[in-house]
Amino acid sequence: MAQKKTPKAHHRKEGKTPVESKNGKRTERGGGGDGGEGGAGGAKYSMFTWFVVLALLGVWSSVAVVYFDIVDYDSVIARAKEFRMNFSEVLQGKLTAYDADGDGDFDVEDAKVLLGLKAAERPQVGDSPEETESSPSSGHDDDDDEGISYDVESEIQAAVPLPPLVEEDFVPDDPRDSLHPYEDQAETIDTTGVLVEERPPEESHADSGQHLTSSKFTQESEPVVEAENHQSEPPVEPEPQSDTPKETEGTTGKRAEEKLKETAKKKKPKLLNKFDKTIKAEIDSAEKLRKKGKLEEALRAFETLVLQHPQSPRALYGRAQTEDDLAEKQRSNDMLQKAINSYRDAAELPDVTSDLLRAALKRRAERQQFLGRMRGSLATLEKMVQIFPEDIGLKNELGVAHLLLGDNKGARKVFEEVLEVAPINGFAKVHYGFILKSENKIEESIPYLQEGLESGEPGTDDGRFYFHLGDALQRVGDDKAYHWYELGHQRGHFASVWQRSLYNVDGLKAQPWWTSRETGYSDLVRALERNWKTIREEALNVMDHNMGSFVPEEENLREKGEWGQYTLWQQGKKVGNACQNVPKTCSLLERFTEATGCKRGQIKFSVMQPGTHVWPHTGPTNCRLRMHLGLVVPKHGCKIRCTDQTREWEEGKVLIFDDSFEHEVWQDADSYRLIFIVDVWHPELTAHQRQNLSPI
Repeated sequence: MAQKKTPKAHHRKEGKTPVESKNGKRTERGGGGDGGEGGAGGAKYSMFTWFVVLALLGVWSSVAVVYFDIVDYDSVIARAKEFRMNFSEVLQGKLTAYDADGDGDFDVEDAKVLLGLKAAERPQVGDSPEETESSPSSGHDDDDDEGISYDVESEIQAAVPLPPLVEEDFVPDDPRDSLHPYEDQAETIDTTGVLVEERPPEESHADSGQHLTSSKFTQESEPVVEAENHQSEPPVEPEPQSDTPKETEGTTGKRAEEKLKETAKKKKPKLLNKFDKTIKAEIDSAEKLRKKGKLEEALRAFETLVLQHPQSPRALYGRAQTEDDLAEKQRSNDMLQKAINSYRDAAELPDVTSDLLRAALKRRAERQQFLGRMRGSLATLEKMVQIFPEDIGLKNELGVAHLLLGDNKGARKVFEEVLEVAPINGFAKVHYGFILKSENKIEESIPYLQEGLESGEPGTDDGRFYFHLGDALQRVGDDKAYHWYELGHQRGHFASVWQRSLYNVDGLKAQPWWTSRETGYSDLVRALERNWKTIREEALNVMDHNMGSFVPEEENLREKGEWGQYTLWQQGKKVGNACQNVPKTCSLLERFTEATGCKRGQIKFSVMQPGTHVWPHTGPTNCRLRMHLGLVVPKHGCKIRCTDQTREWEEGKVLIFDDSFEHEVWQDADSYRLIFIVDVWHPELTAHQRQNLSPI
């Protein structure tokens, strides 16, 4: 219970009245020596106050501060007494405890902090530049990178690129509706081979319904590309990953390895060589400017240092970091290239410390990678591996660099070398298993993927590895696949066991089968179904006269059989001169921007020969829906499963499904099956998202 205030205390509180100072600030002043209303007869400040203020700030600063009411130093002294300030230390200039803004002395800004007029800005422990090098995260706009493809997927893929994106799939309507939801509509059917004209369609959005799956999975909530975070603090941990290792049961060797990592984490990097220690004050001064965000001043300071002391690795490294920060601020690739060159120059100086050498080369490799200079990044990492041959983490990063270049052979060699000396290294195992699977060595890949994931080591908890392990297990007929899919879902990588796409926008309605009405694209569906014979006629003409235009599926999705595709639009753009062979079909589709403008989809003909089986698989993104128009469909033997529901195509009818859900196709008829595939944007995506999402 709050104590009752005494009348005396209440009187003292009321005795203070807000007074407006000369600078417009209102302060509470105590009464004068006689206790009158305005304190008219009393001295505003005691001699003791003046004495202390003089000791703190000097004569002229004190006169100005007190006269102009910049700070009420009576309150400062009172606060100091409250904090039990030792005035003997004050008079000796020992004010470290009250250096509130961290600039090494006691001044007006410190007094304001003590009075509560300003927030303290104390530096973090270990902020001295020789101990910690930190800088803001980079966020260069990919528009500045001419000729460089850098998109949201680059961020999501992290260490390893996925194999070619899953593109082809087959599917029907919603299970709760009839197989022919449009039969009751009076439609003009195309029987002449001439396009049926109708009014230009208006895009409409589906009513949001109940979501079938959770939305905790890889997200693309913002289309803006976010570059990797600055990691100016020199890495001391040998592993290239940043996650905290999970505790798992393992061998004594593994525990020892983890203990070494923990020790490495606690060790502070040594960036100053013997000479740099002689100019530490100048380096610290320039570094302080950089950390305060005064980048232009910091760059001038470091450039001056480099001119005066060209043999100083720390000065060059500081210049590189400042150029790196400025590149982000200015979104300038030219400035970033200067930083990359400065990192190299710092690393090449004699007498550079081991920690600074590692930090400079590592950051150089990262920034080269960011600019799309993959081969340059690879060369930098190769140099690091030569300098630090015992560092397993660097070798793992080198393997990843080979993968980013599409050099699976080079990556395989590196990871084999790692596993030879560190056979329990989970990071190497999971990547090596990924490579084996991409080479279609399915059974051989499984133990590496599984043991790598089970290790729980940093860099292994990645949706792609759960994805590929489950896929490999499915292909050998092992039901444990769904155990790993469930784990991937629990870890937040998949929306559900069934919906396992990796490039997603959170919150979109998720269900395997859709009706025309649910999509809001009824005009497009009607146009396709009215003109299906015209579309079929043009497709058959291409098959008869230019069958070579149908490109075999090359994404390793088939267990057996033949499957070809003739693509008209890809990633929202027409493919070459493909439309010249099917002009009526393309003319029809050009009215529907939800299809032709879908940067995460395709429009294509798909022909599948008898005896073909397509493995269970998922598409890459939840941002699209897929329409299948039946053109030539044998009466028996052709079917598609999406999740746990199986349907069949029908000539002249459209099936709609979300191919981010698991689906599988069988063609066991006695003749070919021909369908027309049209991908459309998910109806709940906004216009802004459709415009800014990166292509797939």
